[in-house]
Amino acid sequence: MIRRSWSRASSCPNWPDRPGMERIGDIAVRVTGEGPTVLFLHGIGGNSLNWRAQIDEFGRDFKAAAWDARGYGESGGAVRCFEQFADDAAAVIAALGSPAHVVGLSMGGRIALDLVRRHRSLVRSLTLANTSAGSSETASPEKVEAFLALRLKPLVEDGLTPADIAERIVEGVEGPNISPAAREALIDSHRRLHKDGYIAAMRAVTGFTAFPDFAAIDVPTLVLTASEDRVAPPAHARLMAGRIPGARFAEIEGSGHISNIEAPEAFNAALRDFLEAHG
Repeated sequence: MIRRSWSRASSCPNWPDRPGMERIGDIAVRVTGEGPTVLFLHGIGGNSLNWRAQIDEFGRDFKAAAWDARGYGESGGAVRCFEQFADDAAAVIAALGSPAHVVGLSMGGRIALDLVRRHRSLVRSLTLANTSAGSSETASPEKVEAFLALRLKPLVEDGLTPADIAERIVEGVEGPNISPAAREALIDSHRRLHKDGYIAAMRAVTGFTAFPDFAAIDVPTLVLTASEDRVAPPAHARLMAGRIPGARFAEIEGSGHISNIEAPEAFNAALRDFLEAHG
């Protein structure tokens, strides 16, 4: 296991609307570049636009693709169960070219774990960024209750919209060094959420426990964390990396939970180093 650290970098640059939006079944995917497929899976408050800095960077050497998960962005319907996310990802990879380097952040990392468990042949490598799964510490009933109280209760019981609670949610995930531009990008991401899709995703995520045995994961894996991540703390990331055979561990100093937006240059450097070793 290798530990590397990068310092925090500036927020995402302005992004020309270069990546083309493709539809694969119900799923909308932003795609640019040629080469091995790299599929980026956003978190529970995200969408494909969250990956603008990564699509711009990796589209030079790979077929870089970022999806709107089911119920998000331009994709159709709300998810019925958590496994549907991984099945959608499998269909996207099959259409774009498999196997793929799969990069999942937060909820996207959990989707990536289910994908490698049930669609192993489609996964070339795995990057688990700012994510957690299978830990009694991070998935305790108390943690789940607090998560739902913050995100679900205002929408279901109080009649609010994701836009109404966007700033409150970002306050819970941002790092102490976040730039104004990165903070606004995260708030904008939460404002774009579709209420029904977001609620369905929250219920699916909190109800899912069938993650793979870390020791059974047999694809090259990068576990990427951030020093100021309060949602999926570095201690749990280290635990995951220690249990996955041959996993590489990297920590971005100074960033919070959504490290690809808060510290895109550091995130990209860690990911590029890993992909160049396993491309």
